[in-house]
Amino acid sequence: MEEPTSTTSSLPAAGATDKEGKSAEFHPFSISTPQIRAFHLAWLSLFSNFVSTFSIPPLIPLIRADLALSPSDVSAAATASFAGSILSRFAMGPLSHLLGPATASASLSFLTAPAILSAAFVSSPASFLVVRLLVGLSLGNFVANQYWMTSIFSPSVVGLANGVSAGWANTGAAAAQFLMPQIHSLLSLKLSSSAAWRLSFLIPGIFQLVMAALVLVYGRDRALTTESAKLETETGTFWDVVVRDGLGDYRGWILGLAYACSFGSELTTDNVVAGYFYDRFGLDLRAAGTIAAAFSLTNFFARPMGGVASDAMGKRFGERGRVWALWAALTAAGGICFELGRAATLWGSVAVMCAFSVAVQAASGLVFGVVPFVSKRSMGVIAGMTGSGGTVGAVLTQLLLFSGSRFTTQTSISLMGIVIVVCSLPVTFIYFPPTSKSDSKADQDVDGDEDYRLLQSN
Repeated sequence: MEEPTSTTSSLPAAGATDKEGKSAEFHPFSISTPQIRAFHLAWLSLFSNFVSTFSIPPLIPLIRADLALSPSDVSAAATASFAGSILSRFAMGPLSHLLGPATASASLSFLTAPAILSAAFVSSPASFLVVRLLVGLSLGNFVANQYWMTSIFSPSVVGLANGVSAGWANTGAAAAQFLMPQIHSLLSLKLSSSAAWRLSFLIPGIFQLVMAALVLVYGRDRALTTESAKLETETGTFWDVVVRDGLGDYRGWILGLAYACSFGSELTTDNVVAGYFYDRFGLDLRAAGTIAAAFSLTNFFARPMGGVASDAMGKRFGERGRVWALWAALTAAGGICFELGRAATLWGSVAVMCAFSVAVQAASGLVFGVVPFVSKRSMGVIAGMTGSGGTVGAVLTQLLLFSGSRFTTQTSISLMGIVIVVCSLPVTFIYFPPTSKSDSKADQDVDGDEDYRLLQSN
């Protein structure tokens, strides 16, 4: 039977590689290998998506006054921005598998860039909500990013690669929180405040378009292995085998819940933290934006730190070590989040916020340190399920805890911490069969292995 041709572009071998041609080395401050150059394109592209999505929250006080938005209008728009990425994240897993993550990523960025540019023309609560919904779709590129890293880096370094790529990309939220008020201030020197905030959105829109073009032209990703393609041909169609098996793996659903706790709470905090410090402590727009930027900026090292911890625990204890490290990080993050809502002083709140930021972002890195080992054949589906879980968590948290006036923001933050601790418990039920380094056939023999697992990290 003829084997299907992959639609992705193959990377030439360079440096130390494993038996599948994946890089066994990860040096993020280099550009010497094709894999590392692909890494830089991937994280910068996702960085531009985060800049676009989070360019709006730091200017909310101005937009709110200009458009006469009510608190419920602001909350509904925030929820819409998360809701938009649920479908796109879920869809990007299979699309990355079919088209290749580079093509899938560039296509989504091209499609959503006009949405952030159109923010300059919003004139009502309804149009503001639609813009936030459409801009939020761009965060689906997170799944393509993680699929891309898993496709080109070997299991021994994939946790670190996933953590650094997503962590550095997530600092786009910090860049937006910090830069958008500065851009507005500069434009206000020559323009009215209303015109200034509208024109500010040209910057993230153009940046996203440029990165999409670079990924489309220069992005290279690794094709499906011959073994994987042959297995799909022999056992059924893509939808019958890859998608069905991915959706049927309970571990993917639990990881989606874990990511709802980690990245979902991170997204929610990104959306409310500037307004929280602005309203509670009477700070000006730039000061509140700078503090909010500090929350996201720790992604530069915190999420990679989670990836390093995952790889270290995997080498020492196998995949179960990765799982227990994830549970411990989530529990710690929930406890710190609870204390954040109870902090009464400005600097006390800032300190606890930074500690929460490190813990919750490390937990996100740990989640995607586990994802590549659930199902090799259905990796895109598992990544999509997990990634969309983060935005589902953000939507539910926003709706249940931060909408309306049932709770103060402080109380909502503490309740979010309790939810994280409770919802992290199912992580302990994730099971991987015990393996050893000498069991070299574990990830080679796919015959009779229903889930086509990656069972070892070396």
